[in-house]
Order: sequence, then structure tokens, then C-alpha cells
Amino acid sequence: MSVWDSIIGQKPVVEQLKAIAAGDPGQIAQSWLICGPPGSGRSNLARAFAAALESPDHGLSDEPTKVVKQVLAGTHPDVSVLATNKVTIGIDEVRDLIGVSEQMPATAPWRVIIIEDVDRMLERTTNVLLKEIEEPAEHCIWLLCAPSAQDVLPTIRSRTRIVNLAVPGPAAVAAYLESSVGADPHVAKRAARLSEGHIGIAKLYATDERVMTDRDELVVGVLGLAKASDAVLLAGRLIDNAKAQAEVDVAQQAARAEADFRRINGLGADDRIPPKLRGAYNAIAKKDELKRRATRRSRDVLDRALNSVASVYRDVAVLQNDAEDAVGLINLENRAAITELAARMPRADAIARLDEVAVARRRLGGNGNPTLVFEALFCALIP
Repeated sequence: MSVWDSIIGQKPVVEQLKAIAAGDPGQIAQSWLICGPPGSGRSNLARAFAAALESPDHGLSDEPTKVVKQVLAGTHPDVSVLATNKVTIGIDEVRDLIGVSEQMPATAPWRVIIIEDVDRMLERTTNVLLKEIEEPAEHCIWLLCAPSAQDVLPTIRSRTRIVNLAVPGPAAVAAYLESSVGADPHVAKRAARLSEGHIGIAKLYATDERVMTDRDELVVGVLGLAKASDAVLLAGRLIDNAKAQAEVDVAQQAARAEADFRRINGLGADDRIPPKLRGAYNAIAKKDELKRRATRRSRDVLDRALNSVASVYRDVAVLQNDAEDAVGLINLENRAAITELAARMPRADAIARLDEVAVARRRLGGNGNPTLVFEALFCALIP
């Protein structure tokens, strides 16, 4: 299938980039900012665009070319991707990329640099990148990804061509889950609805029953808040679940990296690591690095929890405004409790609670203590 077939719910953007990749190379912008809410597929779109730019068939053939396979697998020598599990992208990482960008491509028409989550850069790091974005090397294309144009410095925005992605519809996400992971249609439909168009979260819900159960328990807990002790206990359970999920995910990532290292170097699972390879092997399991990854992953889980909490009051507002037929409910399984809450809660209070979720998100983004952030949030949500 075409490299573009894996991009979900973004037909107008796909058609635009498809035409650009197949058009006159002299007319292609060299600095791009691909914007879309979390889960909209901005990183996948960047990779697909890179593959289309590098492949002789522009990624249009039903059978992927070797170039397309390499780009999507992250092994193409002329396509570099900076993805981070850290809270911020380091200045040295960006300087290394700038050095790479100055090199001529080895086998393809372009040297393509993809930076995921460019919004995670501190201002001084962004300033290092600015000159390269403004005046790219002749054969280099930069593809930057961020939630929105407002999440990056105006100096970056003004020097890039901006592509805005839409939130994929539930039907498109459900169809993707069925085809990509073989999800049961009912599970796929529910996962798509609860994810609110976030493809990555939808896939997680469809494939990990524990994550779905944790979400269900969180929503029930929020709807059952009655006193401060409820808020403290719910926050404690949420933080514990986030840490547990993060530790499992990071351990699995480390195990996969170790297995890949052994396979690449022709070592069995029980073979001793030769002295010459031990330094590279030990780098896989650096405690500090694993700790940073766990912290980042834990914050991702907590951010997902904030989305789930916000969905409750979004549903309350939908019922209060008689808009269910138009936009539907997210938490259909909790409709009775949400209907009861909507009936006794003033409309202004529902909006105020959405504002409280936004405050918690800002505090968490500012490295606030997660336990205190969620205790304060859940106390503020008590009717």
C-alpha cells in the first residue's frame, strides 16, 4: 500500500504533501512545522513525507520501495529523527543535528531532519536551531513537529511552512485499530471514542486491558468524589498506577534494546558480553537514563489522566446544553452518573472544573509535584 495509507483522518493534508513531494524539487519549502494535537499522527506524517521525498516513486506505489521501508524503519542514512523520552530536548542533541544537516545526502535527493516535539526545547536551544531553519543547507529539509504553532517561538513559526492536522474521527480511528492490531470491532469502537481521536492512546486502549481498566476506575473515582479524603486517596492511586505503568514500559523498552543489541552483534541471550562491546551494552541500561525515561513516561500517563478527567465535565456540559445528538458523549458507560451530575451542577461549575483541569496541566508542565497537583485538582472537583 502507499506510504500515505497509514495516515489516519488527514486526507486534505495528505493530498497536499503528496503533490508537493511529486512536484518540482526546486519549489519545495525546506523548513516545515507540522502541527496537530497529541495523537493526530504528526510524527507519522513527517516520516511519510520524508519517505515520499526520498523515494524514486514518491511513496505512491502499492508495494513500498526499499527507500520507503528504510525511512519508516528509521534506518535510512539520509533521514535523521530526534525523538526524546526526556522532559526537554538538549542543546547538544540539536547541535549534533545541525552538523548532520550540513552534510550532503549519501544516497537520496535530500537530507531530511525530523524533530518530534520541538515544543520541548528550551528557548536557548531553539535559538541554536533558528539559523538553520532560516537558512537551511542546500540539500536539507527540516520537518519540525509540535502540538500547535503557538507552542513554538514566533521566530520559528515565521520561518517555516505550517501544516495543521485535524483530530481524526472515531470511525477512522476504529477502522485503523481493526486493520493494524486486529482489534475486535466493539473494542476498537470504544477505544476510538475514549481516546478522543488520539491514535496512540486508542491503540493503547485496544491492546492493553489494564490501561483501559485504570481509566474506567479513574472516571468512577472522579464521579464519586464527595470529601477531601476521597480526593487524597484517588490521587494516590493515580500516581501509583502512573509509576507502575511507566516502570513496565521502560523495562520493556530496555529489554527490547538489549535483545536488539545481542541480535545485531550475533550474541545469544545467555552469551557474555565481550569486553570491547561492554561499554556500548552498558549504555543501554544506564540508571540515570532509565530514570529520566520513567519520569517522562509517568508524566505522559498523568497527562492522559487529565484528558480523562476533562472528558467527564465535557460530557456534563454536553448534556446541560442538550448537545448529545450533535456531538455525543465520550463516557457512555458512565452516562447515568454523568446525567445525575449534570442535573445538580450549575453550568458555570462544569466550566470551572474544566478550568481546574487546565490549571493542573500547567502545574504538571511546570514540574509541579504530581501528588500535590492531583490532590489539589480532585479537591477542587468535589461538588
